[in-house]
Amino acid sequence: MANEEIARDSMEYDVVIIGAGPAGLSAAIRLKQLAAQASSEITVAVLEKGVEVGAHILSGAVIDPVSLNELIPDWKEKGAPLDTPVTEDVFKVLGPAGAAALPNFLLPPLMNNHGNYIASLSNLTKWLGTQAEALGVEIYPGMAASAPVFDDQGALKGVVAGVFGIAKGGNKKPDFQPGMELHGKYVLVAEGARGSLSKVLQSKYHLNAKRDPQKYGIGIKELWEVLPEKHKPGLVLHTVGWPLDDKTGGGSFMYHWGERFVSVGFVVHLNYKNPYLSPFDEFQRHKLHPELSPYLEGGKRIAYGARAITEGGLQSVPQLAFPGGALIGCSAGFVNVPRIKGTHNAMKTGMLAAESAFQAIRAGRQRDVLFDYEEAYRASRVHKDLLLVRNAKPLLSRFGTFWGGFAGMLDMWTTTLLGGFSFWGTLKHGKTDAAATEKAKKHKPIVYPKPDGKLTFDKLSSVYLSNTNHEEDQPAHLTLKDPSVPIKVNLPEYAEPATRYCPAGVYEVLYDEAGNNPRFQINAQNCVHCKTCDIKDPSQNIIWVTPEGGGGPNYANL
Repeated sequence: MANEEIARDSMEYDVVIIGAGPAGLSAAIRLKQLAAQASSEITVAVLEKGVEVGAHILSGAVIDPVSLNELIPDWKEKGAPLDTPVTEDVFKVLGPAGAAALPNFLLPPLMNNHGNYIASLSNLTKWLGTQAEALGVEIYPGMAASAPVFDDQGALKGVVAGVFGIAKGGNKKPDFQPGMELHGKYVLVAEGARGSLSKVLQSKYHLNAKRDPQKYGIGIKELWEVLPEKHKPGLVLHTVGWPLDDKTGGGSFMYHWGERFVSVGFVVHLNYKNPYLSPFDEFQRHKLHPELSPYLEGGKRIAYGARAITEGGLQSVPQLAFPGGALIGCSAGFVNVPRIKGTHNAMKTGMLAAESAFQAIRAGRQRDVLFDYEEAYRASRVHKDLLLVRNAKPLLSRFGTFWGGFAGMLDMWTTTLLGGFSFWGTLKHGKTDAAATEKAKKHKPIVYPKPDGKLTFDKLSSVYLSNTNHEEDQPAHLTLKDPSVPIKVNLPEYAEPATRYCPAGVYEVLYDEAGNNPRFQINAQNCVHCKTCDIKDPSQNIIWVTPEGGGGPNYANL
């Protein structure tokens, strides 16, 4: 099937955008705005692999509205779902049984959340989708972009989308649809962190040359409905420390918003060393801490999700433009790690790329390199935002949470006061997150408490709350380069960490009745598309590719 030539119809657009997230939709809206201002027309198509716009969008989220103010100044009048302004901003360092609050005046000004809003990024994205459609953007949900299409000169011409009806064995089912090719003068790639097309394009065009490897975290989130007396709308609580040790980066967030909603989540930096660590179970244990549990007790967990987060920052941003297209949003990685924010930067880069593409099309150009976009990024507030915090992540990696955090705070004060200058210069990230994983023999297994079903839960009941579903009879979207590696290499050397780093119970090692003959099992139906396996597998043997469009989670209020 893979080598078979398939005849496909094609559709032509001025701009094709892959991914209906904040970056992709901001780009689409900006293109239509520019066309209206110039009294011209521009055709824009947005492909979204989720069953609907916002279905795969997951974030904390405390949203800096700076880009939304610029894109849609009257967003309040138009009903954007940003209803809970931050009223209280708390940062604490946790020990096993207690906590110490860090006074806000000690924190660099960039970490102040005054003027920001607590919200569901999924809901905000849905709203952005309605704004884009009102301007004439064509949005196609449930359409996974499964392969790039290149022209004779090697430029990105478009993508293949909407392939359905292929069975596990590769044969065509009765409902087979070959999909279509969507061609554009420019293609903007807004897949989010560790996108499958982005990986292909970065390799083909060598976009990561002279850049540091991208770094990632895994973010795991639950939405709770809490008792009225425990709800404090506008409260933002961030923590570091327990249950993670000083050598394992990460932290938690708790945001009170809406009608009795509390978003609680946990981020673990994926350069952790201990293969026995389970980010999901660390999160469950974390909720038992007396700084968090009182808010949740008596409440009800109503949603769950997980997603990889780009953490490399300035040093890891690849070349953004290439022949025929550009990377925008988290496909390139513009998250400000200390602020735990990336939406404002994702939106802005989408807008910058749109402006560059619009001017190029107006000039009669197509499928060349949008150098103007690269230049605009370097002159933008996005670049400055990342410049000020560029050493925070490397310092944590080098010196641990306590001393690395202390050094990072001093460095951010320095860069803020001295216009970006740092006594450290610009530190390197070094290893990939996969290479940071150490052999199991250097560590002891971690025994996690059993879930109580009240504050702590297991993975399968959690996946149920993510509304995840996949067509079962389709080719595996979690593929192995070498099927023998999990048992022959990862199990004896690393205790097969896939069974722990996956927050959805996708990977299992099963044994026969005698406890022998281990085999590796992939429960792809459970996959919430977080991409952690593609990032953290120490053998880099797992490749995540898009399943049929519409598969995966369907997040609401996350």
